[in-house]
Amino acid sequence: MRAIFVMIKCEMGQAYRVAREMADGVEELSEMHSISGQYDLMGKFYLEPDQDIGLFVVERLQTVPGVKDTYTLQTFNAFSSGRK
Repeated sequence: MRAIFVMIKCEMGQAYRVAREMADGVEELSEMHSISGQYDLMGKFYLEPDQDIGLFVVERLQTVPGVKDTYTLQTFNAFSSGRK
């Protein structure tokens, strides 16, 4: 599995509804956070190694009603301090 982060800009007043719909309907979603700044939400998704990132974002995320724009970050390595 590989992780990608997708920042999501929503139509006005739709961020929490979009977050709930993705949490309920997108099995690849690990975490969804509401954030400040240019985007409203940031999701962490785990994809299979052979899963097409662009197709996933375009067909599964950008088609959710209320999604206005997305910005995708592909990850390379994960690091942890071991603290919680």
